[in-house]
Amino acid sequence: MLIRTDFSRHWGTEEYFGANPFVTGDACDVLLAQGVRFVGIDSLNIDDTADPSRPAHTKLLGAGIPICEHMTNLAEVPASGGRLHAVPIAWVGGASFPVRAYVLT
Repeated sequence: MLIRTDFSRHWGTEEYFGANPFVTGDACDVLLAQGVRFVGIDSLNIDDTADPSRPAHTKLLGAGIPICEHMTNLAEVPASGGRLHAVPIAWVGGASFPVRAYVLT
């Protein structure tokens, strides 16, 4: 599931680090019930940065669902028929890591 908010247009500005679009805990429950296997978003964070409970991270990662934040150009991704690749760099340790994410159409 890729969530397009168009927030990535603020990349490189102070606004990018302000209030961001996010996925609620209830929305995560729906995604999990639908069997998603990956969730990407074109926002600073998948959670509300003002909420320290981080429900999206907790629910999705707790269910083994990878999360990809800071995505760009989601307007170019077709509604269906594409194949997402999120290729990690060689990384040992840490709680997060960069990937090169792209969609083949």
